[in-house]
Amino acid sequence: MAPNSVPDISLNDGNTIPQLGFGVFQIDPKDTAQAVGTALEVGYRHIDTAEMYGNEAEVGQAVRTSGLDRSEVFVTSKLNNGFHRPDDARKAFESTLQALKFDYLDLFLIHWPLPTLYDGDFVSTWKVLEDLQRDGRIRSIGVSNFQVAHLERLAAEATVTPSVNQIEVHPYFANEEVRAYGKAHNILTEAWSPIAQGKVLDDPTVVDIAEEVGRTPAQVVLRWHVQRGDIVFPKSTTPSRIEENFRIFDFELDDASMDRINGLNKGEPGRQGPNPDTFDYVPR
Repeated sequence: MAPNSVPDISLNDGNTIPQLGFGVFQIDPKDTAQAVGTALEVGYRHIDTAEMYGNEAEVGQAVRTSGLDRSEVFVTSKLNNGFHRPDDARKAFESTLQALKFDYLDLFLIHWPLPTLYDGDFVSTWKVLEDLQRDGRIRSIGVSNFQVAHLERLAAEATVTPSVNQIEVHPYFANEEVRAYGKAHNILTEAWSPIAQGKVLDDPTVVDIAEEVGRTPAQVVLRWHVQRGDIVFPKSTTPSRIEENFRIFDFELDDASMDRINGLNKGEPGRQGPNPDTFDYVPR
């Protein structure tokens, strides 16, 4: 592999996904097309958006104006929490394709399980994604923020195993129970909030390792993620940082450094975002 070329990882459905992507969470729609365009120029070929981010149209615009063929860019979106009922989910997916102006989506996820809403029924929502995959509208289907119990319910009541589970993972919250379930059942882990919203970048352990290897703290943490086998998609609107985050494949962390970062895990107290067992936000 050439330095800084991003490896593709095999999904359980036979498709592949670039291990490093570019995230657009909390990027203002007016800034999204430029940020994604910069990422594509740097070399990213995987973009992660969502209906609730409000910037799908701008992601699609950036892909179309990049000069790249649609097939060269892996694009993920996620179902809005307000549209879990099956008919609503189908319409929401159509709206995603219309916003992106794509004929298909590479990966579509249920954004949150919302077990306290919709009578706790995320299985019927999942079955809509199964139908859309069979129709060829979505290449791969997955979930986000699903806990082990949620994944076990899908295994018992649905047909298709999710290809990925996008969950909060970073050195302060390694989320090992959910990652272990994914590994045992061939569900890849995608790590959101990979640098704990910036909180780990000042950690003395991370700073020390960064100095030892001559890299930035962000590069060290992102490298930790990829060496653990997870998919990661850092977000930035700063061109220099977009490029910096991409350059994590021309160095390695040794076992001792990996172990030191592993030791930062605080378990549940380290979680920065909401707990999926109780999260019930629906946009109004």
